[in-house]
Amino acid sequence: MTETQTLSLAEIEEISLKALMVAGASEENAKPLAVATAATEADGVASHGLAYIPIYCEHVQCGKVDGQASPVLSQPRPGVITVDAATGFAHAAIDMGFQKLIEASEAQGIAALAINNSYNCGVLGYHTYRLAQAGMVGLGFTNAPASIAPSGGAKPVVGTNPFSLAVPGSDGEPALLIDQSASTIAKSEVMKHAREGKPIPEGWALDVDGNPTTDPNVGLKGSMAPSGGYKGVGVALLTEVMAAALAGATLGIHASPFSGTAGGPPKTGQFFMAIDPGATSGGYFAERIQDLVGAIRAQDGAHIPGDGRTAKRKVNREAGVAVNVATLDKINAIIAAG
Repeated sequence: MTETQTLSLAEIEEISLKALMVAGASEENAKPLAVATAATEADGVASHGLAYIPIYCEHVQCGKVDGQASPVLSQPRPGVITVDAATGFAHAAIDMGFQKLIEASEAQGIAALAINNSYNCGVLGYHTYRLAQAGMVGLGFTNAPASIAPSGGAKPVVGTNPFSLAVPGSDGEPALLIDQSASTIAKSEVMKHAREGKPIPEGWALDVDGNPTTDPNVGLKGSMAPSGGYKGVGVALLTEVMAAALAGATLGIHASPFSGTAGGPPKTGQFFMAIDPGATSGGYFAERIQDLVGAIRAQDGAHIPGDGRTAKRKVNREAGVAVNVATLDKINAIIAAG
């Protein structure tokens, strides 16, 4: 059984911040990522939480991420904001752009934020969630190093490329939050199984010849299985157009891996849209969403995307999170070395 230790969200944020700064990140770059890490753990998405802090630290130290980066914001059109992440952490660049994005969407009804020269943004739904909290319908895309082969092929050309939709609710929480990758499962889950020496379920990944495998290491050398076959490839291509091509970021086929130390900065991208529902719906938005959500809630056993994370968030904010002790040991070793 995996040994765990319960930490409060404040403690998770604190040790994340300390480790990142010891590794060489400025407080301005480390703080948004530390806050996101605590929020991710609160949502129960452990694969993208503290487990990633040693990787982030390694990437600062090897130069895959510039821990001292200074993102640059521009507003080329009234409804368009761009941020050059300057090969730093995506979170600082997103934070820089979000206030302008929300202001522009309030003024115009709809606005877009494009981020390039970026990096892994963690859980995409964490970011769209914040747009919904601001009363906006938030739509987000982020591309990743190639790991999904095209339909009929075996060589990866697009990443797991998630998209996320967050819809504002009446209680400060999203009425629904969709956050899904183009693959059957997030690549980080396959990496987690590889680290732990555990087999993966068939259908998660393919070998170099395009055949199903239950060996995570074989899958990591091959490709991720797209969700829904060719439909998953379509989602990955959609995201690649939005987060890479439209953002002026690096395509997944040219991006260095988010894992390991080889290849330099990945320079991938993110793309967000914020839509003020009051500008488009004639005042019917809240009513329509309540009707839609109500139709789902009326069915026994049915759930809405985001329900699981919301339930865990409410519990974990009070009770804290059970964290893998081996992960904590790695992080504390980084802090101690500083």
